[in-house]
Amino acid sequence: MMYDFLIVGAGLYGAVIAREALLKGKKVLIIDKRNHIGGNIYTENIEGINVHCYGAHIFHTSDKAIWEYAQQFAEFNNYINSPVANYRGEIFNLPFNMNTFNKMWGVITPEQALKKINEQRTEIKCDPTNLEEQAISLVGKDIYQKLIKGYTEKQWGRNCKDLPATIIRRLPVRFIYDNNYFNDRYQGIPIGGYTAMIQNMIKGADIILNEDYLKKRNEWDSKAKKIIYTGPIDAYFEYKYGPLEYRSVRFETEIINQTNYQGNAVVNYTDIETKYTRIIEHKHFEFGTQDKTVISREYSSEWKKGDEPYYPVNDEKNSKLYLEYKELSKKEKNVIFGGRLGEYRYYDMDKVIDSALKKCKIIL
Repeated sequence: MMYDFLIVGAGLYGAVIAREALLKGKKVLIIDKRNHIGGNIYTENIEGINVHCYGAHIFHTSDKAIWEYAQQFAEFNNYINSPVANYRGEIFNLPFNMNTFNKMWGVITPEQALKKINEQRTEIKCDPTNLEEQAISLVGKDIYQKLIKGYTEKQWGRNCKDLPATIIRRLPVRFIYDNNYFNDRYQGIPIGGYTAMIQNMIKGADIILNEDYLKKRNEWDSKAKKIIYTGPIDAYFEYKYGPLEYRSVRFETEIINQTNYQGNAVVNYTDIETKYTRIIEHKHFEFGTQDKTVISREYSSEWKKGDEPYYPVNDEKNSKLYLEYKELSKKEKNVIFGGRLGEYRYYDMDKVIDSALKKCKIIL
């Protein structure tokens, strides 16, 4: 065997494992079926702008150790995520805060805002059983109708009454004038893009792109003592129990010959009539002053085989199905399943790093 580790997938999880293994003097091979490294945090330079090719990724964490770990591989700027919502031409601040409440109802004080929300949440008489009831119980009917319902139904392709309350249980609601979406202490974007950051992490590993591990599994397995698999766990087992469900995203990226298209990096379109969920203007992540700008419209869709899986549908049915695959994975002696697809869960980037580092303590 030529390598100590074969890492399937050149995303963030695999990059952390690779870095730690290399530091221990291990030989590492990384393969990826895409034609680039970085997984879904891949950024491409277009017109001098680092474009987030698979959707906006803002690094944020309250874990100082994780923040310092990431700083080894890139210098981060001081970008603060402050998205806005466009509802039929009306602009509202996100997350829901006093600026949102003032625009929605004309209230000025937290007391006035809370009174308005309390008036509108009274129709929910018991513990919320679905997303619609949960949202109304948190922020009232007006905000639900204008800023949650349409966006969420486009995002998940399901009526809010058919979605679990857990999806929105941690919805940020603040009675202060603060548009910072995250509560985390540390936040920013790597200057120069995420691809450069991943390159620094995997320096010293052998890398082969445009290779689908599952098509030549025996050949790849023969090259390494241990496999780190970050692809879809159900695909690994050839969908033995049936496919897990995901939401996919289609990106429509356009170069526009103007300096500033929408004045913000992220604008959510919360009405049901607008087919895309949001528009990303990439230059604003790094405070760009280029003559041109690059935008990406995002269209959410139901995943089917051949599509890129983005968001696990962690409802009861799929969670139960995943546990069956997890039991199968425990029988694979030399294979470790990790990351968003390998563990069928949505991970923020700091949690990906934390999970990978914890795994390294066990396997290295």
